[in-house]
Amino acid sequence: MEIKKFEKMLLKRIKNQLSDWFDIQDAVLPTEGELYQFLHSIKGTAGTVGLMPLSNLSGRLMDGVEEGGSRQWSAKALRDYLLELSSMTYNYEAIIDEEKECTDRNVPLIQIISEDVGLLVHIRDAMEENGWIAIAYTSYEKAARSQLDIKPDCIVIDNDGDAILALRHFGKLNRNQFLPTVLLGVGQNRKARMDAYREGADDVIEKPLEMDELKIRVGRLLERKKLFDQSALLDELTGLYNRRFLEDAFRRNQAALSRTNKPFCIAILDLDNFKTINDEYGHLAGDRILAAFSLTLKEGIRASDISFRLGGEEFGILFPDTDMKQARNILERLLKECKEKSFTENGKIFSVTFSAGTFLVNDEGINLETVLESADQAMYSAKRNGKSRIAEAEHGNPLSKKTLHISIIDDDAIIRSMLSKIIGGLDTPYYEMDVDVFEDGRKFFDSGRLDEEGSHFLILDGVMPVMDGLEVLQKVRRDFAGRAVKVLMLTGRKNEYDIARALQLGADDYVTKPFSITELEARVKVLIQRPN
Repeated sequence: MEIKKFEKMLLKRIKNQLSDWFDIQDAVLPTEGELYQFLHSIKGTAGTVGLMPLSNLSGRLMDGVEEGGSRQWSAKALRDYLLELSSMTYNYEAIIDEEKECTDRNVPLIQIISEDVGLLVHIRDAMEENGWIAIAYTSYEKAARSQLDIKPDCIVIDNDGDAILALRHFGKLNRNQFLPTVLLGVGQNRKARMDAYREGADDVIEKPLEMDELKIRVGRLLERKKLFDQSALLDELTGLYNRRFLEDAFRRNQAALSRTNKPFCIAILDLDNFKTINDEYGHLAGDRILAAFSLTLKEGIRASDISFRLGGEEFGILFPDTDMKQARNILERLLKECKEKSFTENGKIFSVTFSAGTFLVNDEGINLETVLESADQAMYSAKRNGKSRIAEAEHGNPLSKKTLHISIIDDDAIIRSMLSKIIGGLDTPYYEMDVDVFEDGRKFFDSGRLDEEGSHFLILDGVMPVMDGLEVLQKVRRDFAGRAVKVLMLTGRKNEYDIARALQLGADDYVTKPFSITELEARVKVLIQRPN
């Protein structure tokens, strides 16, 4: 990303606007509200591209201007008020203070749950000071629904009325894995602490919170989880090997390929309509089905084959010394057995099938991520073609990806241009990005963008002159309730009301301007999940 390009674009825009106000005879000068919008835009964009002194100065100038005010500025008053901004703009090379950004994409992800939006913002900021990604929720139900997708590394729960219920729910949902949980605000009440530990809390912290202490204690839990994940080779629920063992098995078979020149196959299997089963019959029924399916795998493969649980309802099989035709024959037999096996839940009888993608490993230089990505794409091709079937992928012949329509709605042309380039350049194994930009909400809706078939992802500025970001969000959730639309809000100030309102209206996450580009990329990748 050529940040310098966007720095120059911003500085040019500021200088052009100042020139229009100060150098043109009888120029139309701004009202208080218009000047506030101008400074607000500079504050967010300057911070995002790394010009923090300029961002900070714009923020201070905003404090002296009435948002939405109608008072007209005189030329002299405006020139005097913006003198420091003019000077800094024309001498920006001397004051650039580039923001250092973390490049580690595998950073821990933390869920924070509280009805107190102020506390949510405070804790999220503290977590992100340590380089972690934190996602805020105002209810534990929404946090629970997103867990299978985002796979958090730690949960922090505020001790409000539903805290014990939330602990109990997460305990059942994650009983076969170690997902550390912190409960806040238990206080000196011994019984409350005992109840919290009994329901699954790994740590309890009193209020008022000492943020440095919270960060240390969460950090210790993350270290324990990392050690646990590294040492465990078996999935507790299914008894199958896990991803770590797959990595070892892949290396061994790759070494054998180098010696014998005999290829091997890897297949990824994903249960069809498993989310519907979970929603209709509950997570306990879902666990029983996962365990039964795992047994079918273990009993149905050859002695030399190795089966794995990769996560959720996704499984893998490594077939040593096997070509595509042999692997397909085994998978078709497994699929037939699954169709013939019936389950009974809540008085209803049903069967469970899977879709699978296979990849032939005949290149000793290929890495496991490439193999899994290609097999995964093949598996989703099988799902798109009707499910309950097997698709094959060849190295170097990637399958088509599903289209994700990404709309960037922001009145700042520089932000639109920068985000379009960043998002358009993201590489995900499941989606082709269709990126479009809009300068306000009205133009977005007039374009008919949400009528385009497929999944949608909106990056939505919270403050815009024509149609406020919250109005756009409200209209999306009201008029397009049946559509798969995820929303990431951009907000230029840490206004608790705006954040609370955005979360209540259905925003999936928010980022405060100025934002780190790396943070934005990471959050978008977290929110962009696989196709359904």
